[in-house]
Amino acid sequence: MTAPLPSALPNHYTAMVLHGPGQPLVAESRPLTLPGPGQVLLRVEACGVCRTDLHLVDGELPDPQLPMVPGHEIVGRVAALGDGVTGLALGQRVGVPWLGWTCGHCAYCQGGEENLCDQARFTGYQIQGGYGEYTLADERYCFPMDEAGDPAHLAPLLCAGLIGYRALSMAGNARHLGIYGFGAAAHIIAQVARWQGREIYAFTREGDRESQAFARELGAVWVGASEQRPPRELDAALLFAPVGSLVPAALAATRKGGTVVCAGIHMSDIPSFPYALLWGERTVRSVANLTRQDGEEFLALAPRVPVHTQVTPFPLKEANTALERLRRGELQGAAVLLPGGAE
Repeated sequence: MTAPLPSALPNHYTAMVLHGPGQPLVAESRPLTLPGPGQVLLRVEACGVCRTDLHLVDGELPDPQLPMVPGHEIVGRVAALGDGVTGLALGQRVGVPWLGWTCGHCAYCQGGEENLCDQARFTGYQIQGGYGEYTLADERYCFPMDEAGDPAHLAPLLCAGLIGYRALSMAGNARHLGIYGFGAAAHIIAQVARWQGREIYAFTREGDRESQAFARELGAVWVGASEQRPPRELDAALLFAPVGSLVPAALAATRKGGTVVCAGIHMSDIPSFPYALLWGERTVRSVANLTRQDGEEFLALAPRVPVHTQVTPFPLKEANTALERLRRGELQGAAVLLPGGAE
């Protein structure tokens, strides 16, 4: 028998739910349940809208658990603690990322590669996510967040920031850095890279003047279309746009010994390309999820830079509008859902 909810909590909450690929999200009233062992119940303050959410809604990610509440850039306050939770307190602000659960005992988990755990489960994909007023989360994958910060501006740090940080780490000490696709992740990582003393070369869709101007504002030394060659060879390139044809384009722009990092969880097929583009000890690698160490490092680094996120807020029930505007490339920075309404 389920234990009764504390009197301070509602019996039901509103969430935006995906029932099938290609279908719009539906606002539904759901019963609120207490957290199980090792879990916390969060009252969601803000949830970022990520391109991975679009891949989920569009049916591009395999075997989602449906019906599903999307959202994996969650900022919330702890509303209830499950048995055994000792590291968090009621009322504390935490952030929940894409990686929401791992087994903890496989070779990957034991070897510092928990992001590759074969049993891993992901927030807003196999674990109900943050497009709602409340959500449950594993205590192990909750990061303490700035108690005084604006939750809307904190939310994009939890995926755009974390995945971007992991991608940037894979670029090594590259001084001349290309960024393909100047969206939510790029606008965060460009700030970190500039703070580190790197030069940014920004690549956008042909004619996307708004994104190009945004990149210049954030310190890019050169801005051009994705098919263009920059004025010098790149030491490394980060691909945030999920477009496979950009891989050979980035290789062509990267020096011998350089690295091309594919930072998306989903990408269209990479076309065949001449071996000469890869030759010269160039490297192509992917980013898979994140680790808790990534989270701890980046969330400590962000206020030192400091990172300023640009966000467009939407009320929770306008999640479909936010997703469509993201799909059309109409947003600079990140979209964020606010269960209490856009303010």
